[in-house]
This record gives sequence, structure tokens and C-alpha cells, in this order.
Amino acid sequence: MRGIGKDIHLSETLGFAFELPDTFVHLYGHETYFYTIQLGITVVTKKTGELVDWVVEWFGAEDIKPMDIEVGQAVEGVWRPGIAEFDDVLKALKCTETDVHLSEQALRILLNKLDDLLLYIEPDNQHLNVFSHMTRELLILACTELENGWKYYMDKGNVQPMNGRTYTTKDYVQLTTKLYLKDYQFILRSYSNLPPIRPFESWHLANPTVSIAWYDAYNKTKHDRGTHFSEATLWHAINAVVACMVIHCVRFSPFTMFNRNNTFSSIANQHFICQLVGIEPNTFYLPPFTFSNVSWTAPFVLDPRLYGYVKPFQTLPFQL
Repeated sequence: MRGIGKDIHLSETLGFAFELPDTFVHLYGHETYFYTIQLGITVVTKKTGELVDWVVEWFGAEDIKPMDIEVGQAVEGVWRPGIAEFDDVLKALKCTETDVHLSEQALRILLNKLDDLLLYIEPDNQHLNVFSHMTRELLILACTELENGWKYYMDKGNVQPMNGRTYTTKDYVQLTTKLYLKDYQFILRSYSNLPPIRPFESWHLANPTVSIAWYDAYNKTKHDRGTHFSEATLWHAINAVVACMVIHCVRFSPFTMFNRNNTFSSIANQHFICQLVGIEPNTFYLPPFTFSNVSWTAPFVLDPRLYGYVKPFQTLPFQL
């Protein structure tokens, strides 16, 4: 195909296709860290025949699945691959620079406290169960911030507490799939011997508190330090901090955390590597286009941004 190397499928292993009234569109994507849809190599052609036949013939498509959300749509406050630029995050996810800044400020406090801890406790496997007043303080502070993040989504979804008074993990656990919390994995830099950190990996409805051990530890040591002081371990504190980082990535994208040229990104990169794991491409957001007068019948490669073909996302309200 003119304009694309014959081996592009080796680096751009994902493909997304959809049809407009008179146009077929194909997008490439690659599977690294935050996943990216490559608008610069958009393939379009005049619509003839069936879309499935087109992608099989020209792109060798296999394991074809429908998308979970319509082309050009995004859910308020819930990032998915397909949105990468900061301005697009603000517009599509309906947030402001002030929202981002306030979240960054809260996380900077947590990361600075974690940095102080790591000056005195080496995060080796032998030391992960170390506990102290400082680890307890960080665990409580991080989980309090996390509850603030959870509550944002409960309010957005107009969800009332099940007990009629205050939200509990029985309420919050509903966010697991809606926010794709299990997709996020963090690695503590310079400590390759530690396991990846996936704070929500085991969270489930049947046992919504105990299934996330670090949050269970927070509840116990917050209400009864005398009995449960030993629950406030370094590992639980690290998981709680990462849980807050996950919520930030969900609401504002991991790009705003790791790829901006500011102090916050520098601090985040100093300590952590973030990856998406086990992610389903059918949950991505596909950008909206407006093509007109497409007359060529063979696939043609272009960058739609150069010609003003990319439209703003339509933002859907968050619902539980």
C-alpha cells in the first residue's frame, strides 16, 4: 500500500476500522505502555462493498470484534487509549487544567512522603512488611485521597450509598470495571526484584474490603492502631499511593502524568513506570472524522489532522 511499509503490521499490531456514509477508514495502533492510535497513518478509501471484506482483503484482519463505544464518543472522566494530547484530554474528558493541577498537587505530597520513606527503608522483599508511624501516616493519607477520587465518580454517576449514609467498598467496588482499574500496572524504578504493583487486581464484589489487602489494612490501623499497627506496612503504603496514581491516570490519562514537561511528571518518572496490561482494544476511543468527496477506490494514506478532518469528541456522561 502506497505510503506504508509492507512490514508495518510488525510494529503497529492493532487495527481499527469503521465506515462513514461514503468512506471506509482504517487506523493502526501499537501495544506499548499506554497504547497509541496512529492518526498519522490513517487509511481511507471510497466505500464499496462491506467493511469486513475490506479490512480482511487489505489488512489481513483477524479476530474482529465490535467496539464498546461508538466512533467519536468518550466518557466523561474515563480515559482510554485513543486520546493522547493534553488539549484533547481536557475537552473529551470534560476536565480543566485546575482539576489536573489539584490532583497533581495531592499526588506530589504523597510521592514526596514516599520518597522520604525510601531514604530510610530499602524497598527490598525482606523489608516490605516493615511498619512504623511514617508508613501508617502515608497509608492513611493515601487512602483518604483515594476515597476522594472514588467519591468523584459516585457523585458523577448519581449513585446513592447502599447503606443510605456513607459510601463503603460495597459501593466503590462497582467502579472496578467502569474505570478499568485492573488495566494499570506500576513498577517501582530501580527495584526490579519487586513484583509489579497492581493495587486493584484482586478487587471483587464478593469481598470488597478484604480483597484489597492494603485498603483493609488502612481501615484496621486507622480505627485501632493498638491492635493493627503492624498492618501499616511499607508495601501497603506503596500500593495505596499507586492506587491514587491509577485514579489520576483514569481521570486525566497516563500521558498527563508521565509525558508532560513539568515537575510533577519528573517526580512520577523518578519513581515509577506505568504500563497497561490485559487491556481490551475494543474499549478504546476512536477519534471522529469528517471526510468529504473521497473518490479513490484504492486505500490512500494521509494524516487527517493536516486537513482539518478530525472533529471534537462527543462526551457521554459517566454512569454506573
